[in-house]
Amino acid sequence: MVEQDTVKLLRECDAGVEMGIKSIDDVLDSVKSTEFKEYLVKCREEHERLKHEIGQKLDECGDDGKEPSAVARTMSWMKTNMKLGMHDSDHTVADLMTDGCNMGVKSLNRYLNQYEAADEVSKDIAKRLINLEEKLAIDIRKYL
Repeated sequence: MVEQDTVKLLRECDAGVEMGIKSIDDVLDSVKSTEFKEYLVKCREEHERLKHEIGQKLDECGDDGKEPSAVARTMSWMKTNMKLGMHDSDHTVADLMTDGCNMGVKSLNRYLNQYEAADEVSKDIAKRLINLEEKLAIDIRKYL
């Protein structure tokens, strides 16, 4: 059913974009480079815009969206705090963010394949989120 796949894809995008926002929030205070911090803030703003767009589409479908799983949030928080506790540097932040982006890209592509009957607008949102994550991973390579 097209509508069901649309809602499911949007839910996964909602959880993914929220995880991205939370991840940026978790590391932002540890970033030393002004340029790196500004880039992460801009990327967070782009995530917020997509979150708003996803929320509007979910509202149209009569759905509340999806929060990232508690396990995923906890594991991310633990990994971030452990790594930054051992070595608080831009390199560590870039490493953590790259890992998160790669996991997000992988998951979102899997959901795009799984919910192939989703409408084109929702697929476009998922693809834009994937592109945003891929771009972030590429742009922060210089901090690795």
